[in-house]
Amino acid sequence: MSESVPITSEQNKYPSGDGYYVYCIAETISAEEIVVDSIPAAIEEGADLELITRDKLTAIASRVPMSIFGEEALAERLSNAAWTAIRAMRHEQVVEHFAKQTSVVPLRFGTIYLDRSGVEQMLSDQKEQLTAIIVKLQGREEWGVNVYCDRDALLENITSVSARLREMAAAAKQASPGESYLRQKKIDALRADEAKVEIERAIGEIERKLTARSDGVTKLRILTVETTEHGDLKAKFAFLVLKVEFEHFRFAAEELARQMETAGIRIELTGPWPAYNFAAP
Repeated sequence: MSESVPITSEQNKYPSGDGYYVYCIAETISAEEIVVDSIPAAIEEGADLELITRDKLTAIASRVPMSIFGEEALAERLSNAAWTAIRAMRHEQVVEHFAKQTSVVPLRFGTIYLDRSGVEQMLSDQKEQLTAIIVKLQGREEWGVNVYCDRDALLENITSVSARLREMAAAAKQASPGESYLRQKKIDALRADEAKVEIERAIGEIERKLTARSDGVTKLRILTVETTEHGDLKAKFAFLVLKVEFEHFRFAAEELARQMETAGIRIELTGPWPAYNFAAP
């Protein structure tokens, strides 16, 4: 969420001087109270974190050389995985430092303004939207929930998990030997289809029950096939949870995990994170 001042091609031809890298936005009083504590390093070595204030809002920022963070120069450096990883980590450390102590609007990695006045203008122009987001996030944290499926375990247990296959298996036991054989073959043929149905049912139940224990949910896109020791990643959620209600949320997630483990469906709880997925106006 950011309305960064665009860097035009003409400006980019002659990158010089410093721009301002913005990490997050908080209420002025909260930001000023936090900054006296030990704070993490800025995204570029040798720079200090600065508080840029306008209309009771404060942007946490630091100066960056436009010779490195200008549009084309930055695009080149982002192709360097080591360079990007270090700076992405520094970005996260700053945002997390402030988010642990107050409500912040976290900005995406790479939010850069050409000068200080651009940051101040953004705070003024978006005052109402930013204030509303800060109010919405007060006393809340983002928690991630990843849903994995061990396909082999699910297929092995699907007859007992699927109500449809349980009924068919019971009917096969009561049938004559010939008919029982045919019914069992049909059960075997339906196992893969029922496994897909069960995964979707489980994902729906997880979303429904955890949404009831939270103040918001976002289903995230799975960009690539992710396989871990838990199985294939089938769904990713971000939940906005009141800090004082987190134990209830965690208990609900753990209860779902226990219920679904025998079917090969596993739940991973991650966080707390800055509320990136709930910071849009």
